[in-house]
Amino acid sequence: MTNIEIAKVTLNDIDQLQKIGRQTFEETFSKSNSEENMKTYLEEGFSIQKLTTELNDKNSEFYFATFENEVIGYLKINFGASQTELKDSKSLEIERIYVSKEFHGKSVGQLLYDKAIQIAKQKNVDYVWLGVWEENPRAISFYKKNGFVEFDKHIFKLGNDEQTDIMMKLKLTN
Repeated sequence: MTNIEIAKVTLNDIDQLQKIGRQTFEETFSKSNSEENMKTYLEEGFSIQKLTTELNDKNSEFYFATFENEVIGYLKINFGASQTELKDSKSLEIERIYVSKEFHGKSVGQLLYDKAIQIAKQKNVDYVWLGVWEENPRAISFYKKNGFVEFDKHIFKLGNDEQTDIMMKLKLTN
């Protein structure tokens, strides 16, 4: 697919970020989780207050993927102390890559991923890491295809449900 643009998200884009965040998370996980846990997570995880804090964090960045001026996906990356775990100054965390369901299979996720790797190389980090739900084979396959390997597991809380994420990393060669 051509004409997809990747652009950094600013505070002015917060409503669009909240909308695409909630939409893509729900599309990805609603079938596998209770309605109550989804509702709680969508309200808390994508509240304007939480997104404002994240957008104002100098160690976190969001990027939109847009097609014909419509936001169709987004990326969130973290550095240093803003990483959800590890907090290694020589690493970059890909916290989120989400794409609208109608654009799955059209290389949008790959473009967002490529942006994350480009930034990681600019920042001269040694490796990129992420956590992916063990019951999300599509994402696990995507990251393995891009050279990531499993190195640990951690717990992700969705409402009152504790879920296991597989932690994966990719060593960069500079």
